[in-house]
Amino acid sequence: MAISLKKGGTFNLSKKEPGLEKIMIGLGWEVKPGNSVDLDASVFMLGSHGKLISEEYFVFYNNLKSPDGSLQHTGDNRSGKGDDDDEMILANMPLINADITEILITVSIHEADARRHNFGLLDEAYIRIVDVSTQREILRYDLDAEFTNNTDVEFGKLHRTNGEWSFIASGIGSNQGLQGYVDAYA
Repeated sequence: MAISLKKGGTFNLSKKEPGLEKIMIGLGWEVKPGNSVDLDASVFMLGSHGKLISEEYFVFYNNLKSPDGSLQHTGDNRSGKGDDDDEMILANMPLINADITEILITVSIHEADARRHNFGLLDEAYIRIVDVSTQREILRYDLDAEFTNNTDVEFGKLHRTNGEWSFIASGIGSNQGLQGYVDAYA
């Protein structure tokens, strides 16, 4: 049975799932009937200084793979239709560049201002981590409806301390857009 995290909750993957190597980070949401929203998952692979170690470590719909081969975005889902994960990031944990201390996972609404879209048009947004080898869901963080006026959300982050990886359920909404995240972490 998967662990269900609340906002701010932490789960030490290295201690609780020893031997875990390949994970799938699944992001999902449902669009309220009568609406159409294009969300984009993005990953920022950050060094100890809190910035990208190089711009190629920004993984998103126009750069689907990190240069070390450890992270791969499976592609952009523009409609959010379907019952399973809407966007997925595959991670091979042992391959992650040693200079990476944090992997920040964000979701932003494409052209939110121009289209007047926000997270209030969505239901049941979540992030989950699945063990690729067993297809077992390890943990899930269901985002509350507190982001109704936001156009982007930091869903969560993987943090490495002393060689151990933990997942932190962030749940931080903003209206800075994808470019705002790029400006903050580049």
